[in-house]
Amino acid sequence: MQTCTHAPCIMADLEWETAVSTHHTHIAGIDEAGRGALAGPVVAAAVLLPLHDARVMGMLTAVNDSKQLSPKKRDIFYDLISQYAVAIGVGVESAAVVDALGIIQATKRAMVTAVSHLDPPPDYLLIDGRIRLPSLNTPQQSIIRGDGKSLSIAAASIIAKVTRDRLMVEMDRLYTAYGFAQHKGYGTQMHRDAIAQHGACPTHRQTFAPIRQMLL
Repeated sequence: MQTCTHAPCIMADLEWETAVSTHHTHIAGIDEAGRGALAGPVVAAAVLLPLHDARVMGMLTAVNDSKQLSPKKRDIFYDLISQYAVAIGVGVESAAVVDALGIIQATKRAMVTAVSHLDPPPDYLLIDGRIRLPSLNTPQQSIIRGDGKSLSIAAASIIAKVTRDRLMVEMDRLYTAYGFAQHKGYGTQMHRDAIAQHGACPTHRQTFAPIRQMLL
């Protein structure tokens, strides 16, 4: 796990899940990756953990917000979650959809798709951030910084992040001039310099202000 330099690391736990578990059995954590990137898709994941399996949950107690984990740790937990989760759903919306709908609506669409792939279907949703999914007739709770508070959301954050990172590595093979394998489409100086030199490619989000400004 990476060191927290500005504040103590807060570990995700099952407090939120426990609070609703009396009336709900299949509690899904939902998170996204890539919302702030300049290129590539936005990816959402929904995860149902085996909350009543003490042995499995014991193996997942160190799961935390994907941003607090090294790439190696994320890959380890990705494999564990993939092996032991009751169900996992993923939704992917391309840069073109982000441009057409806006990032918030594209993120919601990816989340709805992720939830739709869960079997069994969830009867309660824990969603990272302020997002709500009114198109789903499922009780839900938005949790600000939920990926550092709810173990289910933290698990979803890892699935979404690793899935998207791997997609961006594939994208790097298609568009070799931009360094997508290194920065994963985020607005690093290396990425901005590449856009300034080569212009935007089809996986860049043309409506995002930094891209628009650099292409003027």
